[in-house]
Amino acid sequence: MSRDHVQPAERPTTEGTTGVPVAGVEAPYLELLARDAPVEAYEQPVLLARAEGGPADRIAVLERAKLLALRVRSELEGRRRREAELSALFETAHDLAGLRDLDAVLQAIVQRARSLLGTDIAYLSLNDPARGDTYMRVTEGSVSARFQQLRLGMGEGLGGLVAQTARPYDTDDYFQDDRFQHTRTIDAGVRDEGLVAILGVPLMLGPHVIGVLFAADRRARVFEREQIALLGSFAALAAAAIDTANLLTETRSALAGLEQANEIIRDRSAVIERASDVHDRLAELVLRGGGVHDVAAAVSQVLDGTVEFTEAGRAPAEPLEASRAEGHAVRHDSGWIAAVTAGGELLGALVLRGHVGLDPVDQRTLERAAMVTSLLLLARRSAAEAEQRVRGELLDDLLDARDRDPRLLRERAARLHADLDATHVVLATRLEGPAADADEEAAARRRLWSAASHLAATRQGLAAARDGGTVLLLPLVTGDTATDLARRTARHLGTAVHQPVTVGASAPVTDLAAHPDTVAAAYAEGRRCLDALHLLGRDGDGAAAEDFGFLGLLLAGERDIGGFVDRTIGPVVAYDERRGTELLRTLDAYFACALSPARTKDALHVHVNTVAQRLERVGRLLGEDWQSPARALEIQLALRLHRLAAPRRH
Repeated sequence: MSRDHVQPAERPTTEGTTGVPVAGVEAPYLELLARDAPVEAYEQPVLLARAEGGPADRIAVLERAKLLALRVRSELEGRRRREAELSALFETAHDLAGLRDLDAVLQAIVQRARSLLGTDIAYLSLNDPARGDTYMRVTEGSVSARFQQLRLGMGEGLGGLVAQTARPYDTDDYFQDDRFQHTRTIDAGVRDEGLVAILGVPLMLGPHVIGVLFAADRRARVFEREQIALLGSFAALAAAAIDTANLLTETRSALAGLEQANEIIRDRSAVIERASDVHDRLAELVLRGGGVHDVAAAVSQVLDGTVEFTEAGRAPAEPLEASRAEGHAVRHDSGWIAAVTAGGELLGALVLRGHVGLDPVDQRTLERAAMVTSLLLLARRSAAEAEQRVRGELLDDLLDARDRDPRLLRERAARLHADLDATHVVLATRLEGPAADADEEAAARRRLWSAASHLAATRQGLAAARDGGTVLLLPLVTGDTATDLARRTARHLGTAVHQPVTVGASAPVTDLAAHPDTVAAAYAEGRRCLDALHLLGRDGDGAAAEDFGFLGLLLAGERDIGGFVDRTIGPVVAYDERRGTELLRTLDAYFACALSPARTKDALHVHVNTVAQRLERVGRLLGEDWQSPARALEIQLALRLHRLAAPRRH
């Protein structure tokens, strides 16, 4: 038996040489780890033991426990940092998926790299094969025009070393580093920018370097291994974005070449004629607005098999990935699979069943159908986004530009399947509930805007973002009321965004094209109803002015509410503002307590004499008949309207 083998009955000792339990020694460090204490706090148990004159072996055990705890703390900090970096990379990749412009993609990458590495500047250069050099493509944080316009010969400077070796390089002092070739032009640009420490990583497409991503500081700095790896990850995203843009350009070029291919197809064999027939059918489908399933049906007829479009998650994974990687249709079981992709995004697959053998032309036909399918999917996505913007622009014009030509307004609305001559209701919506931070609030608003836009599109209405919420213009069907529409909309949007949504509705409005100013007035009415719901504690509900009784008569339309409040209780408001008294609060409590001074003093926690003195002052300000039924009703209404007009408290 090996001497290192421990018998099952043996137990690791839990005591030091003096009989001190190890767990008792480690307890302070476990507590420090649990509350994420600063590094200096880990010295305290040792210092305390020494101050108390503890035995040497106990202090030695404490020292070992301290070192282990600091090592654990360092490991935890490293993991948290790596988690933050991975999260940032994931968010960056998610952001890039929504960008269509290459410049915007690269700018986003450079900005995020600069932020995460905490450098003064970040920039990206690309190789120019035609001129045999490299040039600045994107900069973030740069202040020198000369630096931003640098063109470097291949092999020059730190970037040239990165491009030559396809490996990252960094320097903590650029001008003192002789590992790479210094030139007057490059050194002048770097000196003009004031850079000292520079890190560069290659942008790779396969085995080829297409550029370099840099992060730099205007002070001496040593870049850590984790930071170099992080910048390398951003470089991979940048290379993928460039590759995607190139693929999209190639796709557009391929589509432009379809018409030229027709002239060649007419002179080919019967097999080529069949391919021409496929092209004509697909072109016709695209022109008349056909969908992906129409493309699949057309190709089924030509290939004498069953072709179906399948979502990416439902297609066989291995052949789908092979088709995506090779760019061609691949055989699977008793059929074929062609990946439907747009750049680097996998959108689905065309699956051909019941056709084992395909000649090269038929295979190309299936692949071309997959490409057309991807274009249709992208076009449908772009059309949906464009329609949302157009609906918002039309509603913005109705709200703001009141001198628009009615004929043009009707034509724009008709293209969106909206009828401005029908009866409509203007709905003001707002999210309720606190947000954890600004990013969460912005995300919630985007969800509300998306849900409102979808609702407007399905109801032949309009939607626009405004005043921190959204405004909708929806048609009112026969037998429906503004209140019913407001409540349904509140429920629908609240369910869609998983958060309470309050909706204030205007009275029904008509003839909007001829009188576009009606929309602005109706929106103001909806906003007043929205504020009234909040004041009454009805967040997440929907209502119109007709739901508020006599108060609703003042909320609706163009009412001089401010003038009414000023005429009714203006002297009391002015007195409180001038002297800092609480006459308005006393009036509120007095009416709430059924005109009882004794109950009023309990509600306000003051002496009854104080209530009497305040009411006497109110009488001098408003007149001796202020408690008559008619005046009392007006005063109570004015008090409520005054609260309604005050700024909302979040």
